[in-house]
Amino acid sequence: MREINQAYIDGKLITPHGTQLSPLFNPATEELIGQVQLADETDALAAVAAAKRAFTSWSKTGKEERIALLNRLSDSLAERLDDLKAAMVEEYGAVTGIVEGLIPLTPQMFADAAKLLETYEFEKPQGSSTVIMTPVGVAVVITPWNLSTVFIAQKVSAAIAAGATVVVKPSELSALQTQVMIEAFAAADVPPGVINVITGRGNVIGDVLTTHPDVAKVGFTGSTGVGQRIMRNAAENFKRLTLELGGKGPTILLDDADLSTAVPAALTSGFLNNGQTCFAGTRILAPRTRLDEVLQAIEAAMPGFQAGDPRDPATGVGPVVSQTQFDTVQSYIRLGLEEGAQLLTGGEGRPEGLDKGWFVKPTVFTGVTNQMRVAREEIFGPVLVVIPFDEDDEAVSIANDSPFGLQAHVFSSDAERAQRVARQVEAGTVLINRIFSDRTAPFGGVKMSGIGREHDQYGLEAYLEPRSITA
Repeated sequence: MREINQAYIDGKLITPHGTQLSPLFNPATEELIGQVQLADETDALAAVAAAKRAFTSWSKTGKEERIALLNRLSDSLAERLDDLKAAMVEEYGAVTGIVEGLIPLTPQMFADAAKLLETYEFEKPQGSSTVIMTPVGVAVVITPWNLSTVFIAQKVSAAIAAGATVVVKPSELSALQTQVMIEAFAAADVPPGVINVITGRGNVIGDVLTTHPDVAKVGFTGSTGVGQRIMRNAAENFKRLTLELGGKGPTILLDDADLSTAVPAALTSGFLNNGQTCFAGTRILAPRTRLDEVLQAIEAAMPGFQAGDPRDPATGVGPVVSQTQFDTVQSYIRLGLEEGAQLLTGGEGRPEGLDKGWFVKPTVFTGVTNQMRVAREEIFGPVLVVIPFDEDDEAVSIANDSPFGLQAHVFSSDAERAQRVARQVEAGTVLINRIFSDRTAPFGGVKMSGIGREHDQYGLEAYLEPRSITA
């Protein structure tokens, strides 16, 4: 059993002051694989103090020094890519497609930020003034257990490029991945205090970090409920915020969509990362005139989304992350049946042949209205709903009738029509005939899916404060 007992503060790998231990399980086997020693308030205060000391010098660095560090971080993480992949499979149950397709983004985020800095201008003339983009200060980065390393890289790379210093609080459920990352940070010769990483529970150190007067910025990816709490904490001294929160994404299949490609894409989006992504397309909006075709196409495509051992390349859906999450998803499947929805595929319990592990049957409900809770609430598991519509305007109305607005999809054979529909959908990102976003475009949500944007210059400027100098 692994003992994970390191934090990264002020350029050193240290043992946390906190003594509480949190268990780590393999979700595919339910086996206890380790425990992590959690940081406490003393560790949180030490990390912020280190970041504050480092900000004095790091904020004054030029492009060359920041680019050099970003490239060192990218190279160091690239050398540990196999370790990151193995950790994600072991403690998270990620399937081969996710591990091979998304984990390489971890070092790539730092390389992208370095490339962006080569042409980004921190001083710009504006009328009779000069606008200077200055680093915001000490930034706290709080990341969830799903796609942990990618989210950390996304936020930390932007902050470092901006000249800010960082305190990272990852989830205790991603401790193996975090350990690999902090070892890579230490090997990259990061100036002391520029990056600090402490693993701990939100209710122990989260409030300490998000209320600390020396913290100027909070970047958070996670649930809407926690985002609301962070926003309240930040209001006390007007911290800058980037909050990427929950979603209930619509996938609109217009009546001229090529179902042979659109339906498998819709299922891929919905079941992505074992159904544990905030930007998943979990509401499939189908034209009533082709509803039977859509349902038949879903049934035909389901063999490609079978649950099983995440190490098997043929597996389409792995386990959910914990017993708690398994119980939550099962409760939603029961709720859908109680609300009057019908099962097209899946249902309660584990998939056939899997008697252990937190595996959920990939489930698709039909006979769903947009007012049912299974159509309105984020389930965070492999559970999708199919909702029929008659006209394009009705599809847009259903899509927008949601408290969330993170990512949406439109499938159509008519480019002009797809654009017309996409521009009416209330979401931070709308994808046409594709399921993965553009890393150079802004990413973030509207409504209860959050505020602020990440990626490229939008993510960089989230850690910069514009100031005007007028002569």
